[in-house]
Parts: sequence; C-alpha cells; structure tokens
Amino acid sequence: MAVALDIPIVPIAQSKLKGLSLENLPFGKHFTDHMLEADYVDGEWTSVTIRPYEALKLEPSVAALHYGQAIFEGIKAYKDQQARPFIFRPHDNFVRFNISAERMQMPTIPASIFMDGMLQLVKLDQDWIPAFPDHSLYIRPFMFSSDEMIGVRPSESYKFMIILSPTGPYYSAPMRIWVEEKYVRAVSGGVGYAKAAGNYGGAMYATAQAKLKGYDQVLWTDPYEHKYVQECGTMNVFFIIGNKAITPGLEEGTILEGVTRMSAMTLLEEMGLKVEERKLGMDEVLAAYKSGELREVFGTGTAATVSLIKELCYKEEVLHFDINKWEVAPALKGKLAAIREGKIADTHGWMVPVV
Repeated sequence: MAVALDIPIVPIAQSKLKGLSLENLPFGKHFTDHMLEADYVDGEWTSVTIRPYEALKLEPSVAALHYGQAIFEGIKAYKDQQARPFIFRPHDNFVRFNISAERMQMPTIPASIFMDGMLQLVKLDQDWIPAFPDHSLYIRPFMFSSDEMIGVRPSESYKFMIILSPTGPYYSAPMRIWVEEKYVRAVSGGVGYAKAAGNYGGAMYATAQAKLKGYDQVLWTDPYEHKYVQECGTMNVFFIIGNKAITPGLEEGTILEGVTRMSAMTLLEEMGLKVEERKLGMDEVLAAYKSGELREVFGTGTAATVSLIKELCYKEEVLHFDINKWEVAPALKGKLAAIREGKIADTHGWMVPVV
C-alpha cells in the first residue's frame, strides 16, 4: 500500500531498543520509540505528527476522563521469512474504528491519518518487530475526547494516537469458562458492536466474580433470557457441532465484529466446515454435548488468535472437553500463524506490506 500523506517526523534522540531483547516479551509492557498524534479542532484534523513516545500532559477536566468518549483498535504487524514487515488486515480495523466513532458521537478519522500514519509509524519503528515465531508488533490506535471542561455533551475536540508494543507468544492456556446469567455485556441498541473503552471496564466485575469461582473468563449471554450466547470474555466464540462451525450473529448489535473472527470463518470454510452465523442457545449447546456432537469450543481475538476452552459451566451442568483430541482449533490457529508469518501464501490479500 503506497503512503499518500507525508507526516512530519520528530525522531528519537536515542532508541530504547538498544540492549532490549525482543524475544518472549510480555504483552503490552514495552513500547517503541515513536507514536503518532493528531488533534481534532474546529471541525478538522490537524497537527498530525510522529514523535518520540512520551507521557501526555492532560488537564484534570479533560472530557474523556468524565464521560467515557474513548475507542480503540488492536492490530498486529509481523515479519515474513525474509524479515519484511507486514500488517494483518489493517483496513478492516480502520473501518471498524470509524463505526465505533460514529456510535460514540466522535469524528471519523480519514484513511490518510489512520492507514498512512500507521504505515509510516511501523516503517519507522520496524526494527521493533520481533523476528521470532509467534511474535508480533501490537498496534494500538485510539481516540478520546479532549475538551477541557465538564459538561454532558459530545466533546468538540479529540485526540487520535497510535502506539506500538512488541510482544512475544501469547500463551493462553486452555480456559475454564463460567456462563454468565446475571451480569450482561451488551444489549440490542447499545454499544456492544463498538470497540469502546467502557465495554471493557464494565466487564471487569463479572469476570472477577467468575475468577472467584475458579474460572478464567465468562461466556456472556443475552440480557433477556440469559441463554443465548454472545461473546467469551473479550473474544468472539465458535462452537464446532458436527461438521458446522457456529458463531453468534451480528444482527442484534451486541457483538464486536472481530477481524480474527472474519478470518476464522473464511479459513474454517476452506477446511471443509459449514459456517453458520446465528443465534445459539445454551440448550442447543447442552444437547449437542450430551449427544457427542459438540466437538470443540474456542474463542478468537487479536491477542491470542485462537483460545481453546476446556470447560464450560452452565447452571448445574459442567461440560468437559478433551482438548488433546481436537483438530479444528489447532489447525485454524496454525494456518493463521503461517499466513501472518509468511510461511504459506496469503491468497486472501490480508497481509499489507509496510513500504
């Protein structure tokens, strides 16, 4: 993808990379030398620049801290077998970012800032992309309201930024999942489909309660009957029933349209499974489990790609799975990794070169 917008760059005096090993870094703990910053003032985006990563100076009255107008995305960059940098499906994240912005009454961001800015930033800090299997450079675009006043209304000014974080393998152990029947993540007409910061803050209490019971995460259900599946923690969820891969549909606006979810659906069809996006009730899940038709359950997301679920607890029923016998989820995870790392051909055009 050719870069169209020439963004001013203020280079770092000395790289933090010197002496830092990029192998097996924890997720989200280290950040690269530079960041992108832009401000929305008087109805237009301005002051777009790439400058050294550093702390922000904010007034205590900044609107985002009081009224929650904040959205973000999660994207990853990889190096192929020739050590060339690529970004995985960034345009899909760009589209989703603006969907979130519209829902949160925030200005949309032009591709010339989001896409071109990301490419220039990653190119500048490409030495931070770990050249090891299962490693990547996590890309975090985000936007927040920046009016310096208190008042319940959409802000008139906003700040958009992109920061980068090298990360090692995201070893997500097979999960024990509590099916949540009291607390809800999203309702029809709400902001469940947006990647809004408040969605994640609001989910923490229920997750903490599940962990007190010995579970790793919650499987969210609908707010009315508490039986129809929504998301699993911060991930989309798939159920392999017979020769079908079933994942909750998006029509009610309660589920984030994950980029990894979209990719998984494409690859699962190529693997010979029939993919269904539809309402899925826990009664159907239980019946499939008891009949032996429920073969696998897993989550999909940017961080871990594919996360195996070894146990589900719903009411008085506990569903156990022998993940050592699974075939679909491990194959899916392996194929996604091979495409991202350039080990097999990218026939879908998902990998965008950083040039």
